[in-house]
Amino acid sequence: MSGIEIRRVRSRSDRRRFLTLPWKIYRDDPLWVPPLLPERARTLDPGRGAFFRRGEAELFTAWRDGRMAGTICAAEDKAVNAESNRRECMFGFFEYLEDIGIAESLLGRVTAWARERSLDTLSGPFNLDRENGYGVLIEGRDRPPVILCGHSPPYYREFMERLGFQPARGDNLAFAADLHDDSPARQRLARLAERIRRGGWVRIRTPDPKRLEQEVDTIHLLLNESLAHLPDHRPWPRSAVQALLEPFARIADPDLLLFAEVEGRTVGWFPGIPNLNEALIHANGLRYPWNALSLLRHMRRRPECVAIKSVLILPRYWGGGVAVLLFDEMARRARAKGYRWADLSLTSADNPYTPKLAERLGARIYKRYRVYRKSI
Repeated sequence: MSGIEIRRVRSRSDRRRFLTLPWKIYRDDPLWVPPLLPERARTLDPGRGAFFRRGEAELFTAWRDGRMAGTICAAEDKAVNAESNRRECMFGFFEYLEDIGIAESLLGRVTAWARERSLDTLSGPFNLDRENGYGVLIEGRDRPPVILCGHSPPYYREFMERLGFQPARGDNLAFAADLHDDSPARQRLARLAERIRRGGWVRIRTPDPKRLEQEVDTIHLLLNESLAHLPDHRPWPRSAVQALLEPFARIADPDLLLFAEVEGRTVGWFPGIPNLNEALIHANGLRYPWNALSLLRHMRRRPECVAIKSVLILPRYWGGGVAVLLFDEMARRARAKGYRWADLSLTSADNPYTPKLAERLGARIYKRYRVYRKSI
């Protein structure tokens, strides 16, 4: 595009500019939660980032009139492509000023990168994983995102669709549930959960600190078996599951990491973590040393939201009350700890089970995100 230059990220200073461009994009957006720069830097470092153990990636920036105006990452998850027999190029860290020419130039460079590697499809945005802040925000600009959910300007959707991208799957949904809801419907669910609890055929447990490696194996199995029915499912490598869980270990309350067992077999996982975004929104991404003081001050407060980042139940147990008992147990424990509402995110609208379950539990959609795909 005329007047727009695309550059590779090569130096340490290039990488720093790449990482900090979002502060320019979102400077007037009160809902934006700045990402933690130390974590972002680790993710993008080939020597430290978990993604680089199974794939390759390259960073690009767009410049207009001598100033940085956009960023993008092109990546191939070789392990997933090999296992799913696909030739897909992921793109992520896709941020740009409100100029469709900038978006088109960045995506054009990623297209060239993909073709050089005989890849045939662009898919994203994914920020070098398939869970943290993925997709474009389609609906829900009344509150900030919770932990591991993203945020984007309204024009991102318009530009993606003008440039020929199609939804890769059903929208990804975030549900909100009031933990103090005392409606007749919630009371009926509580009574049902109590009958299941008294029946004793489902046992709720928390992680065993002496068997953490085995717990990762269990979650890996549940993740792939519980989601295999989705049309866009890619098998999760165990290394990716391990990398996703490691940050949770530092912030999670073990009392809210719930497993369900039937006859000694783990059949469900329902993890609740504090919504640290309620503190991180005040921390400026730890961009400067003094931002740590603000973060520490806000971390002393109990978040109002507990974020439930996954609802994994083996398909044969979908209709047996396991989910009802897990949710009721989570609500009881979270209320006792002072939480006011629960976020359940993200689940695909294509999932025949989870959205219906969330609505049955009294939760309502409050955000939608969309992942896009384009054949090249």
